[in-house]
Amino acid sequence: MSLIPYALSRSVLFRLDPEAAHDLTIAMLARTQNTLLACAYGNSRVEDPVTIAGLRFPNRVGMAAGLDKNARCIDGLGAMGFGFVEVGTVTPLAQPGNARPRMFRLPQAQALINRMGFNNDGLEAFIANVQRATFRTRNGAPMLLGLNIGKNAVTPIERATDDYLTGLAGVYPHADYVTINISSPNTKNLRALQSDEALDALLGAIAAKREALAQEHGRRVPVFVKIAPDLDEPQVQVIAATLQRHGMDGVIATNTTLSRDAVQGLRHAEETGGLSGSPVLQASNRVIRQLRAALGPGYPIVGVGGILTAQDAVSKMEAGADLVQIYTGLIYRGPALVREAALAIRKRFRNP
Repeated sequence: MSLIPYALSRSVLFRLDPEAAHDLTIAMLARTQNTLLACAYGNSRVEDPVTIAGLRFPNRVGMAAGLDKNARCIDGLGAMGFGFVEVGTVTPLAQPGNARPRMFRLPQAQALINRMGFNNDGLEAFIANVQRATFRTRNGAPMLLGLNIGKNAVTPIERATDDYLTGLAGVYPHADYVTINISSPNTKNLRALQSDEALDALLGAIAAKREALAQEHGRRVPVFVKIAPDLDEPQVQVIAATLQRHGMDGVIATNTTLSRDAVQGLRHAEETGGLSGSPVLQASNRVIRQLRAALGPGYPIVGVGGILTAQDAVSKMEAGADLVQIYTGLIYRGPALVREAALAIRKRFRNP
C-alpha cells in the first residue's frame, strides 16, 4: 500500500496548472523510481496471470499510453502494481506538440480534455529511456511493456505509413507488444487512417514489416491497434474485419472522445481536444461490445476509457475486454485504483 495517501498529493497537484502537475509528477517518478522513495506510491501487485496474444500478463490492469510519453517512468509506474505498462505515443522525430494551454480538468465529471498533439522527445531518446528501465531484471514474473507509436504532425497523411514503419522498426526489439495509434484526435487527419481503404493500406504495410522484423530478430512481437470511441457500428465492423485480415494481434478500445454530450455546461467543456475520464465509459464499452460481436471469442481486446472505480474496470471485462488500462482514473484516484481494479477483476473472472 502507498505510504502517502493520494488525497494529500492530489490536493497539491490540483492547485497547479494540469500540464505543470503532469510534468511535476513525471519528474518525481523519474527521480524516485528504483529508490526507497518509491514506497510513497508503490503497491504490491495483485497476481492474476492470464495469457493474451501469446503474452503472459501478471494481471489484467495496465497503464494506458499518454501519461509517460517519453518512457521515463517505466519502473515507477510498474511499482504501482500494474500488470503491464504502455508508454508513448512516440513519433520518429521530436516535436513540441500543440500550443499551450492544452490540458484541462473537469473535476465535476472526473474528466480531462487534452490536445497535447503527440509532444515527445523523438524515437532515439524514447528507446534510450526504455533501455534504462530495469523491470525485466527483477525476480518473479515481470510486468509487460507496450510501446505506442504514431506519426509526426508535419508528415503528410498520405505518407503516414512511413512514420509508422520507422517507429515499428525502432521499438520492435524492446517491446513486449507494439501499439499503432491511429485514433488521437489531436494530430490533424490522423483519425482518417481508421477509414477502410486507409486502414487496409496501413495495416498491410505494418504486417509485412512485422514479418520482416520477426525474421530479423527471431521473435514475433504482437501488434495492437488503438481506435477511437467515436465510431458507429458499421465502422467498427470494417475495422474488425481489417484487423483480422492483416493478422493484427489485438485492438485497444478506446482513445479519447470528441463528444461533449456528457459535460455540457461545465467549465472547459468546449475546449478543443479529446475528452477522457468517466464520461467516456459507456461509449468505450459500447465499442468493446461491438468489437467482441464482430471479432468473435478469443480475439484480444484491451478496454480503456472511463475507469474510475473497480466496478468500471469489471464493466469493461463484462463488455468483452480481456485486459483493461487506466489513465485519467490514476490522476483522480491515485495508485490505489490499480489494486482495487485488479482485485475486483480477479474475483469476478478468476481463472479456473
